[in-house]
Amino acid sequence: VSYAKMLRTLQDKDVVLFGEYHNNPIAHWLQLELVKDLHQKRSLVLGAEMFEADNQAALDRYLKGEIDGKGLDTLARLWNNYKTDYAPLVKYAKANNLAFAATNIPRRYASMVSRGGFTALDTLPVREKAWIAPLPMAYDPKLPGYENMLTMMGEHANENFPKAQACKDATMAHFILQYFRPGSLFVHFNGAYHSDNYEGILWYLKKQSPNLKYATITTVSQADLKKLLAENKGRADFILCVDEDMTTTY
Repeated sequence: VSYAKMLRTLQDKDVVLFGEYHNNPIAHWLQLELVKDLHQKRSLVLGAEMFEADNQAALDRYLKGEIDGKGLDTLARLWNNYKTDYAPLVKYAKANNLAFAATNIPRRYASMVSRGGFTALDTLPVREKAWIAPLPMAYDPKLPGYENMLTMMGEHANENFPKAQACKDATMAHFILQYFRPGSLFVHFNGAYHSDNYEGILWYLKKQSPNLKYATITTVSQADLKKLLAENKGRADFILCVDEDMTTTY
């Protein structure tokens, strides 16, 4: 499919989930190009897995110009590849007065779920529960993505491991809908596994807001770019296929 056709399709949606490989520079480049081009057609809201919900205040202060990049680095838990891979998106949002949602569950809470299941979140103070999806969180252990996580773990399988993934998916979906504005297009950046095969974040979005128009993008890597491998087909509405020899950002 041509880039122009993809753009025409995406500009008519309400929410776009861009699944990336976190260290893939081609995916990050396309994210920025896509945001620039979609912004010519629609008002935008941006959001990302790479910012945890309790860092929203610091991110907002940066977007308003109250603190600089160094201040953001001090106040927020930025990923190690922030400067190369995500700063361009945040700077674009700042320059164009776009809202940017910190959608992910704070990592420490996901760790609690991986050890003690969803009930571990019941112990959080009310203030901290504002940084996660409302409890109790829905969960379908039979979703192939979650089942596959247990398979990948083999003998180390722990039934709470996919629950930790699910609490991230649920929280990201929650904040996408919190920040979504009718008439605007929400573009969200997340690891491909969080939205591949129309599961993860999208499962939660459709459960809560089935009438919105959604689209997904994913990233895959192959040695031969002429033909998409069978295992990569059907992962998303649009599949970015990158040469596996492409350099990585880390």
